[in-house]
Amino acid sequence: MSKPDKKQAILDTALTLFVSQGFYATSTASIAKKAGVATGTLFHHFPSKDELMKHLFLSIKQEFADAITASIKDSGDLKQDAEHLWYSAIQWAIDYPLKQEFFQQYSMSPSIAIEIREQAMNSILSFMGNLMQQGQTQGLFASYPLTLMQDNCHGQYLAATRYFLDNPEKWQVDTHKQASFSMFWNAMVQS
Repeated sequence: MSKPDKKQAILDTALTLFVSQGFYATSTASIAKKAGVATGTLFHHFPSKDELMKHLFLSIKQEFADAITASIKDSGDLKQDAEHLWYSAIQWAIDYPLKQEFFQQYSMSPSIAIEIREQAMNSILSFMGNLMQQGQTQGLFASYPLTLMQDNCHGQYLAATRYFLDNPEKWQVDTHKQASFSMFWNAMVQS
């Protein structure tokens, strides 16, 4: 197994174990053993379990953001663009349920340092902040503090994906799909 393969095996195994057992119950030794690498190899790539968690969190967030930004269509209609982003984001969660489960467990967890969550929100997911600022500039969105809006929207995303992962058949029902976007949109619009 080459070094990149070993590193990826460690990340894939850590993802599975963190989701199934939890961060604190998962030892670095169990990750290394299940990944088929020496514990020293794990520590060569990740000096600590916290560093492994941080890397995993940011790399999956980046993968998510890359998939969403690749689907961005600037139609000139903010609501239509936001709806497309919302549906793309939820579809990603449905396509990658293990990664989404990881987010469900760790996005708001004290296991992830606040500066790492902020890095994910402000740089990796900057397209969401840009959309919100655009909405505020156009007078469509309320002038709530941007970081509060981002956290609220993130919470709505986690709730919607939890619902659709628990009830996958509902994702195919237009009324449920549209309702999820309406709740997201209505939380931001100027009243």
